[in-house]
Amino acid sequence: MDLIDRYLNAVAAQLSQDERDDIVAELRDLILSRFEAKEEELGRALTDDEKEAILHEIGHPLVVAARYRKGPDSLVGPELFPYWLFGVKAGLLVLLAVHAIGLFINLVSGPADAGQSIARAFHSFFGAGLTLIGAATLAAAIFEHYGVRPKWLTQWRVKDLGAFGLSDPAAWGASVAGTDKAKQTWAPRSFGRAKAWPGGEYLFSFLATGVFVLWWIGAIHFPGLFHIGLRGEDAVVSGAPIWTTLYGAILFYAVAQMAVDLASLARPSAARMRAAAQTLIAGAGLWLTWTIFEAGHWFTLTRDGETARIAGDWVLLDFDRLRALGDGPRDLVGVASTLSLVMTWVLAIVAVSLVFKIVANLWRLVQPEARPAA
Repeated sequence: MDLIDRYLNAVAAQLSQDERDDIVAELRDLILSRFEAKEEELGRALTDDEKEAILHEIGHPLVVAARYRKGPDSLVGPELFPYWLFGVKAGLLVLLAVHAIGLFINLVSGPADAGQSIARAFHSFFGAGLTLIGAATLAAAIFEHYGVRPKWLTQWRVKDLGAFGLSDPAAWGASVAGTDKAKQTWAPRSFGRAKAWPGGEYLFSFLATGVFVLWWIGAIHFPGLFHIGLRGEDAVVSGAPIWTTLYGAILFYAVAQMAVDLASLARPSAARMRAAAQTLIAGAGLWLTWTIFEAGHWFTLTRDGETARIAGDWVLLDFDRLRALGDGPRDLVGVASTLSLVMTWVLAIVAVSLVFKIVANLWRLVQPEARPAA
């Protein structure tokens, strides 16, 4: 009986309280009947080893308990697994692109040890990738457990399949090279031609913005991101007060952009609603960009007690200065000056692109809505 009780206790621990007693009683009757049948066959009482052999035939407690458990028996079932795999592959490629850009910037700044910078980037990518896989698995497990099936999983059209090139490394490489293959796979086509799938850019934007939000709230980390390799000891990058002031506003802006992207994926035909939302989002982004630019001071470089500010104003928006980019010294002040010029032009370009985005979406709003053909 001690063997039976231990076995049944292990099974019961995996079952819910409301059905545990009934299942354990059923299993006890099954085990006792198997013991009695074997004893009749042998004409003697069973040894402990023989009893344990019968319990092995019935099954491991975890497996036996799973037979009685309600709901799915896997975190990601066969129906959701292809979607989970696509999300993981696409997300990892987005992370790889982000880390590659960061590594490139770090190497261009003239690190003392390029190998150390590469190792930091790899370590950061590995940690962020594990976080992404865990988040994707958790989401898929919730979908599996509660039977959630979003509309875009069940109602799809062949012409909407272009975005699945996001999980194809070859498609990313073709896109970077600007080849015809990229245009045929998932990159937006040129003006005057229909896009392969409007949802492709929304999915990419959702994934990229999601990575930013996770980093912004501290859920994932990119080791080495706030270190710039100089000849000698690395310089530490610290944010200016403007980022603390705008922390909540930037988080709200990013989450709102993700919500618009998600709504665009769910209802790609709602063009006017999307245009209105994108106009508001772009307006908020323009205000944030202007506020950051007007702050004048964005980051501070520190090394061995010496500091240099990454800051700028309208004076740096000069093409002569831009043409001389990279010609300055590689010391702390020289690198800060170079980054100040880059940051100033980046903010200016972002502002101009947001203005164009607002104008384009306002134009879509005033256009008459197309009616389906009779």
